[in-house]
Parts: sequence; C-alpha cells; structure tokens
Amino acid sequence: MNHLELTKKVEWKDLRSLSTKEMLIENNISLPWLLISLFFAYKGYYWAALPFSGFYFLTALRQVHNGFHNSLGTGKFLTWLSMYLNSISMLASIHAVKFNHIRHHKYCLSDDDYEGKSASMKWFQAILYGPKHMFLIHWMTFKLANKNYRRNLIFELVSISVFISVAFYFQIDFLLYHIAVMFFGELLMAFFAVWTVHHDTHDNPNIARTQRGFWKNKLTFSMFYHMEHHLFPAVPTIKLPELAERIDKVLPELCKKQTF
Repeated sequence: MNHLELTKKVEWKDLRSLSTKEMLIENNISLPWLLISLFFAYKGYYWAALPFSGFYFLTALRQVHNGFHNSLGTGKFLTWLSMYLNSISMLASIHAVKFNHIRHHKYCLSDDDYEGKSASMKWFQAILYGPKHMFLIHWMTFKLANKNYRRNLIFELVSISVFISVAFYFQIDFLLYHIAVMFFGELLMAFFAVWTVHHDTHDNPNIARTQRGFWKNKLTFSMFYHMEHHLFPAVPTIKLPELAERIDKVLPELCKKQTF
C-alpha cells in the first residue's frame, strides 16, 4: 500500500485547525527554554543552561517546521516573523531550510532532495556530513529558489552576522555560549533531523520512521512522529499524537519502523 492509498483510509482534515490554546502553545513553545537557558548562561551556570539550550533547539525546530507548512495557526506575517527570529537565534536561514524541506517532501530521498542526502549514509557518516549539509541547504536555496526565498536568505544571513558580530565585539559571554551551542546543534542536523527518521526507508520514502512510547514522545516534543508528518504534512505537530492513534487503529498491520 503506497502513501496515497494510506491517506485515503485515515480521517485527518479536522486535525488541521488549532484552538486558541493550541495556537499559543505552537507559537511560543520554544520561548521558555530559550529564556531559561540564557538566564543560566548569564549567571555563568553553563552546564545548567545546556539541557535547556538543547530543548530550545528542539522546540524551535518544531516551531519553524510548523511554519514551513503554514500550520502555526497565524497569518503570513507572524509566520514569517517567527521564522526570521528563530533564524537569528538558531544561526541558520530558516527560509533556506524551508525551501529545501518543501523539496524534500516533493522529491523525498531522490537525487533532487538535498535535505535528505544523509539518509543513505551510515550514522557516523551522517554526523560528519553535518557541515556540508548546512552549506548545501543555503547554497541550493541561493541557486534554485525564487527571488523571495533568496531575499529572505540574504536578510537572515546578514542579521545572523550582525548578531554574532555584536556578541563577539562586546564579548557578551552568555550570547557567545548560545552561539557556540546553536552552531554545534546545526552541525548535527543531518544526523538528528534526517538520518534518524529516514535511514533504511528508501524502498518507500514517504513511509518514514516514527516513534511510539509516551515518554519518548513527550521528551522529544512529538518531533519523531515523522511517518505521520510525511503522510499528512498539513497537520500541526501538536495534533500528531492523535493522528498516530488514528493510523494505528485504522491500519494496525502497517509496518512502522521506529526512530529509536
């Protein structure tokens, strides 16, 4: 059964809408983690700040990922603003990531899927591929995208450069800590955001890996319901647990490869 046949068997369109509470959660889920991590770093407690920085990176990724698919429940400008601000804080052009992510859904794991290149590698190769992955994400956007994407790419990269320059010029230690951690996180994107959810799925790329288990999904903020996301990309992350239950009920025989 291919992914198009699967989508016809599961009710999902009602899951696209967000309540006010859900909209507020999806648009602000990364903010507490960012503020707490910066507070500890400001106080010089870098080891205490580190897990909060990690959760910020994960929740910010969830936030912008919903933005890619217009699933934040907000208008065009607020979605753009969320992606722009997270570009500065995450040290990558989020519009460049969006451009390649939309292509990833269209050309999943084919030669034209630059986001998905690391899926065919060994796990350690995917980690080492991280710097090239981030370069390609930005370069292919500049090379292939339309003028709106290129304009956002340049604007975001300039803003990131200003942010880094200010932090280094004035030697703002807690911001230098944040920059170092976010840079490290970006270098691991090819492994965590691509390899973990797509390795050994080339026979049917749109049936990506997924995750079951209450605490595993709580600790990863539902970001590893990746099969569900590929089958129904318009469904916001906050609704993916419910979508997973529907898929399990309607298609119990479906072979689901676990993320971890």
